[in-house]
Amino acid sequence: MSDLPAPKKHQTSNWSAIWILPLLALVIGAWLAWRAYDEAGPVIQVRFESGDGIQAKKTEVLYKGISVGKVVDLSVSEDIKGVVASIELSKDTQKYLNEDTHFWLVKPRVSLAGVTGLETLVSGVYIAVDPAKSEKGDQGVRAYTALKEPPSMSEKVPGLHITLKADRLGSLEQGSPVFYKQILVGQVKSFQLGEDQRTIEIKVHIEPAYADLVRKKTRFWNASGISISGGLSGFKVRSESLLTLAAGGIAFATPDNYRDSPPTDPTKPFRLYEDYDAAQVGLRVKLKMKDLSDIQPGQTPVIYNGVQVGLVKTVDMNQDFSGATAELAMDPRVEALLLEGTEFWTVKPNISLAGITGLDALVKGNYIAVRFAKSGVPRREFSARPKAPPMDTNVPGLHLVLTSDRRGSLEVGAPVLYRQIRVGSVQSYQLSADNQQVMIGVHIEPEHARLVNSSTRFWNASGVTLSGDFTGVKVKSESLQTLINGGISFDTLDPKAPSSGKDRRFALYDSEEAAMARGVEIQLSVEDAEGLREGTPIRFKGLVIGKVEGIDLKSDLSGVLLKARLGANGEQFARSGTRFWVVRPALGLLRTENLGTLVSGPYIEALASNRPGERQTRFQTLAEAPNLLGSSNGLRLTLSAPDKGSIKLGSPVTYRKIPVGKVIDLNLGQQADRVLISILIEPRYMPLVRTGSRFWNASGVGIEAGLFKGVSVRTESLEAMVAGGIAFATPDNGQMGEAAKPGQTFALFDAVDEQWLQWAPKIPLKEPAQ
Repeated sequence: MSDLPAPKKHQTSNWSAIWILPLLALVIGAWLAWRAYDEAGPVIQVRFESGDGIQAKKTEVLYKGISVGKVVDLSVSEDIKGVVASIELSKDTQKYLNEDTHFWLVKPRVSLAGVTGLETLVSGVYIAVDPAKSEKGDQGVRAYTALKEPPSMSEKVPGLHITLKADRLGSLEQGSPVFYKQILVGQVKSFQLGEDQRTIEIKVHIEPAYADLVRKKTRFWNASGISISGGLSGFKVRSESLLTLAAGGIAFATPDNYRDSPPTDPTKPFRLYEDYDAAQVGLRVKLKMKDLSDIQPGQTPVIYNGVQVGLVKTVDMNQDFSGATAELAMDPRVEALLLEGTEFWTVKPNISLAGITGLDALVKGNYIAVRFAKSGVPRREFSARPKAPPMDTNVPGLHLVLTSDRRGSLEVGAPVLYRQIRVGSVQSYQLSADNQQVMIGVHIEPEHARLVNSSTRFWNASGVTLSGDFTGVKVKSESLQTLINGGISFDTLDPKAPSSGKDRRFALYDSEEAAMARGVEIQLSVEDAEGLREGTPIRFKGLVIGKVEGIDLKSDLSGVLLKARLGANGEQFARSGTRFWVVRPALGLLRTENLGTLVSGPYIEALASNRPGERQTRFQTLAEAPNLLGSSNGLRLTLSAPDKGSIKLGSPVTYRKIPVGKVIDLNLGQQADRVLISILIEPRYMPLVRTGSRFWNASGVGIEAGLFKGVSVRTESLEAMVAGGIAFATPDNGQMGEAAKPGQTFALFDAVDEQWLQWAPKIPLKEPAQ
């Protein structure tokens, strides 16, 4: 027998933990199936004419941008004339499915009214739905026919819903705008034939904010497209806006005399007039007129920039027949523009060398033109101008003001020429505020505005310019038109100069020569203008630096005023300290100066100051040439004498009969007992004057006679004998003394001592200035 224990037997169970997983999956699957069943929405069929763009399992149904369903299947209809889309909607939509619910396909759609469905270019087409909630809940409707077009706006949308009746639709369509004074206030909802099959009923929606604008007497007119009428003057174009030009539109207004009419009854339709004129709606404006030439009530239009904005309704003469008052019916769209400052005038045909204006009036008669003000208080009464006003400065182009002493033959409309090409015209002229100048308004056309900058010069090109000499006569005229009617020409000195900016005032010169002259204008006062004329040169050291351009008497008749211009090489002379004097021929026994002026005539000499001064353009000419040696050059000394003798300003000062200086001033002494003579020694000869030097009057002739030695005649020089002069001598080294100091005073002897003439010191002179 074995010693092993006997086994114990136990009964095993049939259950295993592995069964937990399939049981759990079964529960989850059942829960998901129940949930899918519980959340599943209705499945409907929608018939479309075409299935273009619709895809099963992809194309969605959207309501206000939110997905509420998806196409699950797509098949051809039983009559094979369309397609049927099976659409599974969300559960929440079930209560909105009834016979009033509509579906339509949204795809890119381009029309004159605008572009819709543009988002489908990226996401693809989709089906839109217009749900209709029914009080009875789901009516079990599961089959629908899609609309060809989106449904019209619902009557439940806030705002004013009205009906217009018209004889024809024109270019109106669903979505066409409705305007009030060119403000978009609504749109066309839909249109259809009326019950009589002869009229069109147009449903219109006005937004709530503008609903009160529609009154019982309000008139609507078709503002679609463009109205064109033409004549010899061109075409008259009328359109409510660019949008109505393409897509059509409706405008409305209430006549002034019906402003207080009661609000409209939406149930009563309005008539839609064919156009504005047929609507006969307008703002009443009174216009006082002096000239009624060819003004016809009911026919004469009011034109703004070629577009009719009103009509003359009636004309009543004043009691004294001195004028009349015309009543105008103005387009309601211009109500905001009828402000103080608005100008009216009559346009008549006018033919002149300045051009042809108002030519269209030859065919259709005179008309009234208007230019609206930009600001001001509203007005309804105006007075007509006798002629057209100056051009509005807001018109594109460059508007300039030219100033001149006289108008010449310039007229409104006269051409403005650039190198004989017309680039603008004269728009107006008037006196300045001080009545001293003429202000001429000029307009430069936009394409030529770049020709004008700060260096531009304008001149009067009117009439004929004659100039001549011994060789013949030269005749110059800008053009035949400017010969009679006047004109202005201009040119630009520097094309790269900066623009004129805000300063748009220019001088108008009398001639091209004056305009194109460069340099600085100055004025010179002279005691008399003997020998002077226009063109007299202004010189500096023989070089011409300017010329006289005009000669006039002073207002107080105290002298003559010369208008001159310094050239580019003479601009530095227009400074304080500059001196001018007239150079005329001088004839004498011993000296003849400026002989050339006997033939060429006098000229004006200029001398600039050694020190730069401030800008100056008005000068008083000197009576004679100044001392050309400035006080800063040379040695200035004073000579004391009992009388002046024959010495005068400019008399020479000589050393060994060599001129070394000049007399520059003559004055009485402080006690009036002496004459003080100021002399200036040239820099090179300054070392010659010492404290021991002796000065004597070398004027005239010295005569000595004796019984045994006869007669002795002595004179310094023939010039000194006639004009006067001063001589001096310096002793030898032992007695010459120190060098003279500026301002030192010496005695002037009446005669020379013979001993002085023997002095011959050796004194080194200064080197001449380079």
